[in-house]
Amino acid sequence: MIRLEHLSKRFGTVQALQDLSLEVPQGSLYGLLGPNGAGKTTALRILSTLLAPDAGAVTIAGIDALAQPREARQLLGYVAQEVAIDKILTGRELLELHAALYHLSRERAQRRISELADLLGMDDWLDRRCGGYSGGMRRRLDLACGLLHEPAVLVLDEPTVGLDIESRSLLWDVLRRLRDGGTTVLLSSHYLEEVDALADRLAIIDGGRVIAEGTPASLKGALGGDRVTLRIREFATPAEAEHALALLQGCEGVRSAVINRAQGHAINLVVDGEGVVEGLRRQLQEHRMPVFSLAQSRPSLDDVYLQATGRTLMDAELAAVADRDPKAERKQAMR
Repeated sequence: MIRLEHLSKRFGTVQALQDLSLEVPQGSLYGLLGPNGAGKTTALRILSTLLAPDAGAVTIAGIDALAQPREARQLLGYVAQEVAIDKILTGRELLELHAALYHLSRERAQRRISELADLLGMDDWLDRRCGGYSGGMRRRLDLACGLLHEPAVLVLDEPTVGLDIESRSLLWDVLRRLRDGGTTVLLSSHYLEEVDALADRLAIIDGGRVIAEGTPASLKGALGGDRVTLRIREFATPAEAEHALALLQGCEGVRSAVINRAQGHAINLVVDGEGVVEGLRRQLQEHRMPVFSLAQSRPSLDDVYLQATGRTLMDAELAAVADRDPKAERKQAMR
């Protein structure tokens, strides 16, 4: 349904997208996962014909979106990260305005507004002025605006940022129902649990490029085994961490190992087999590197990201914030 091919986009000295390619199957709920600044919004704005790429191609249901933007827009519903709602109008008046912009007949507009009010639980407050809406109410109304014309493709940029648990749960349910009804849904997020719970397939984006793609289960399954995070008190320098890494990579049952440099040179391992953890503990004790802490769990999407980049998604978020805020940089250094 959606094909992005070799997209590149630069803003001044910042390379927002670097040869980004992905395909979204028809009728799927597809997730773009990555930290702020990874290029998710830029990719979605290009897909929605709001931004032109420096290079690459965009196809929606066989339509060249760059050459035929008007035709492509007829298939799209776009919900931006920032909610844009007129505070003077009521929710119903705003939906009627959007319906007119979509050139819907009055009869069809009223039918769709009624359907969406029921779907999104807006009946009790739809005739109140938008200026008094909570964040969750504003996000639901914004989503309704994107769904008015019954698009074949719904594009959402960070749809649940700042929402309370109840509003997030309702939105998740709505997206699943839209997918089950045949709508292709593409959403971006930096919430691991959200993409893991919702997406049929996902692409992990970092630095403007796709670093992993597949179903959540296949990406986690490719790591295999259990995840083990070791912290050893003596890792005061990168050289000591490299020495321990070389030792652990040679241990039986260790599938892969990577240094998480953003967290005090901790080492993250993926292991197979019973008794591997105790064997690792003995090996480290023999080399006088006592374990400070050890945790074991099943692989997660964060482990997929860590394996590909050498840092967790949270550390990538902190790094992005630190680039903009010196105070945040000091907080990151304390982690």
